[in-house]
Amino acid sequence: MLVDSHCHLDRLDLAQHGGSLDAALDAARQRGVGHFLCIGVSAENAADVKALADRYADVDCSVGIHPLDLKPGEAPALDWLLGELNHPRVVAIGETGLDYHYEPEAAELQQASFRLHLQAARQTGKPVIVHTRGARADTLTLLREAALPQAGVLHCFTEDWDMAKAALDLGFYISLSGIVTFRNADALRDVARQVPADRLLVETDSPYLAPIPHRGKPNLPEYVRDVADYLAMLRGESYERFAEQTTQNFKRLFPLAHVAC
Repeated sequence: MLVDSHCHLDRLDLAQHGGSLDAALDAARQRGVGHFLCIGVSAENAADVKALADRYADVDCSVGIHPLDLKPGEAPALDWLLGELNHPRVVAIGETGLDYHYEPEAAELQQASFRLHLQAARQTGKPVIVHTRGARADTLTLLREAALPQAGVLHCFTEDWDMAKAALDLGFYISLSGIVTFRNADALRDVARQVPADRLLVETDSPYLAPIPHRGKPNLPEYVRDVADYLAMLRGESYERFAEQTTQNFKRLFPLAHVAC
C-alpha cells in the first residue's frame, strides 16, 4: 500500500475521469494507493477539505494558510486556526511556511503567519506541513526557534542536501514529489538517495508537478505510484519495500490519520 501524503483533491482537473472525483480516487486505489492527505491552503478551502475527509474513509486532511494565500497585511487568527484544527479528520497543520520566490515583499507577513501555525502545532501536538521556496535560511531559523516537540514535514522538497540535513536534525521528515523525476533535478536526486529510509515520504502535490512520463499534464493522485517507482529504483530498493516503509513513516508522522493497515 502507498500513501499520497500531499494532494489537493479539491483542485484536481478531473477531465481524464469524466469530472468524477470518485473515479479519480478509484484509479489511484487500483494502482495501490490506499490513503490520501488532502491539504488545506486557505481559510476559504478549509470547509472543502474537511468535507472531503468526512466523505471518504481513506482521506484525511490538514488545515492552514499557504504563504501565497495570505490576505495582504493580515495574518490568520490563532483562534480561527485552533477552531479549524478541532475536527477528527484534521490530522495536520498547513500547509504553511515561506515563499519569497513570488512575493519577497510579503516576507514579514509570511513569517508572522508561519509563527502562528508553529504556535498552533505546539498547542495541539499536530504535525506541521511546511512549504519553503526561496527562503531557506528564514525557514530553518523559524523552525529552530519553534523547537517543536513533535515532527513535521518539508513537503515537495526542492532544496539541497545541506538544508535536508538541517531539517532532519530538527526531527523533520522530507517528502518528495514528481519533481525528482525531472531531467534538471540532479541535486534533488542526490537528496533522495541520502534521506534515511525512516524519514522519507512520497507525494503528488496534485494537480501540480506531474512526474515524467505525465509531465505537462494535470497531476493526479494515481501518479504517486510513478514517483514511488522512480524513487525505489533510485534508492536501489524494491517498490514493495519502499511503499511499506513510506506508509509506516506516514503513520508515524500523522498518528491521527485513519490509515486502514
